Amino acid sequence: MRQGTALAPEGEWMYGSHNGRFGVRGVAAAAGLLLLLTGCSASDDGKGDGKGDGGRAGASEGADGTGGGNPAGIGQRPADTVPYWVNPDGTAARQVAAYTKDGNEEAAALIRRIAEQPVGEWVGAENPEAEAKGYTEAAAKADRQALLVLYNIPHRDCGQFSKGGAADGDAYRAWVEAVARGIGDRGATVVLEPDAVVHLVDGCTPRQLHEERYDLLRGAVERLKKQPGTRVYLDAGNAGWRTADALFDPLRRAGIEGADGFAVNVSNFQTTADSTEFGRQLSAKVGGKPFVVDTSRNGSGPYTASDSEETWCNPPGRALGEPPTTDTGDDLVDAYLWIKRPGESDGDCRGGPKAGEWWPAYALDLVRAAKKG
Repeated sequence: MRQGTALAPEGEWMYGSHNGRFGVRGVAAAAGLLLLLTGCSASDDGKGDGKGDGGRAGASEGADGTGGGNPAGIGQRPADTVPYWVNPDGTAARQVAAYTKDGNEEAAALIRRIAEQPVGEWVGAENPEAEAKGYTEAAAKADRQALLVLYNIPHRDCGQFSKGGAADGDAYRAWVEAVARGIGDRGATVVLEPDAVVHLVDGCTPRQLHEERYDLLRGAVERLKKQPGTRVYLDAGNAGWRTADALFDPLRRAGIEGADGFAVNVSNFQTTADSTEFGRQLSAKVGGKPFVVDTSRNGSGPYTASDSEETWCNPPGRALGEPPTTDTGDDLVDAYLWIKRPGESDGDCRGGPKAGEWWPAYALDLVRAAKKG
């Protein structure tokens, strides 16, 4: 396994490659999933000390001396307020190990602030059952629940940076079925299909595809909720995109009644205060459903400078937001989550790599900006 300041090329890490604006997970190798289960935490009981530097001796030693499935000695957060699994072998954790091996302790300490937090695991298109099973089994071993993101709807992202998705409706239903089988009866929080509902509202998705998409989303909610330990949050856009009045009926048609709630600000930069107000307005129109807020990169709020690039695509000067927690102080806000992985590119804009690829320079900027806040 290659080490150094830059991470290894696609395919050399445990989970393979990412693609798409939101960082869709690639193929999970069976051997990697086994390693994940045998070395998923920094302590014997899987709970860790919540600091990320405790229990390093408990990590399995790899051939390269980085600790095998826990290269940076990452532990779990306190379960009472952060019940979500921290992946000890995620991209940020491997970057910490690489910087440490290179002697760059300052950069390693900065990226550790990302590596120590639970982030969304974006289930890939090729092996959904194996990935969902691997993540949820590793989380269960650590006495946590997995945070999964499903992003494979047909005609995804209207052919933009994250174009793709399942070939057709039948392929999508089979994919969701495989994810559900992989989850089994273990604990999981699922964020369902970022942008899928909003793109029905903004005209991006052709009208002839609307009914099928509503049917697929309703079916996905129904299928996932058959798993006893699964919570489902249907994506509902962000405070800077569409109003609550424009979204409540599409959410109803997409199956919000059967979901546990909805998600706002996924991969966006709207402030927590604005996102909460937007969520409260929308909740009042969908039966008082609670919601989760993606706070991964909203510490400086949205980018407002006028230039030739999209304001959501790798905007400069952004910062990490509130760390993941269920202790939000608001009965309607179930959790602040890092659904988007801080440090992964939004697309090949402003000097960034293609969508979903790890970009250490941007990750460092997010942490440095947060330290100033």
